[in-house]
Amino acid sequence: MKRDYVMWPDKRLRSVAQDVTEVTDETKAIWADMVETMDAMPGVGLAAVQIGVMQRLAVVDASDQRGQAVLMANPEALHASAQLREHEEASPNLPGVSAVIERPRAVTVRFMNVSGDMEERDFVGIWATSAQHQIDHLKGKMYFDHLSRTRREMLIKKARKLAR
Repeated sequence: MKRDYVMWPDKRLRSVAQDVTEVTDETKAIWADMVETMDAMPGVGLAAVQIGVMQRLAVVDASDQRGQAVLMANPEALHASAQLREHEEASPNLPGVSAVIERPRAVTVRFMNVSGDMEERDFVGIWATSAQHQIDHLKGKMYFDHLSRTRREMLIKKARKLAR
């Protein structure tokens, strides 16, 4: 089921999500809703907090054909490449605006998978950008927190103007 987004400046977007202790049927149902919501955007990732679920759940699918979503509970970046990559990032929680953000080009993420097992996976390019973006969301950070204060304020001001 496609879910509604929590809109900025909802305080949940600035809150740290709770750890997931085990993968349950409810967890799998939330992931399924998240994938459907992400695909409807269309986007390449979604964190549970973006739809108001305060659990450390994320989905990432940067494939061309879709249907390749990586479902993650408690994702954490273990290693990041020194080489950086720029990508234009946005969020359905603050529609109408975006910004070019520089992040590591590759990242190794450890997470609990759909089977409840710990897994480590290397993400590169847009997959790495999306994984890092979702991990930020789960920590109460938005992509624009990577901008200078002036650029961040301009972006939020523009989004408010568009929302009127």
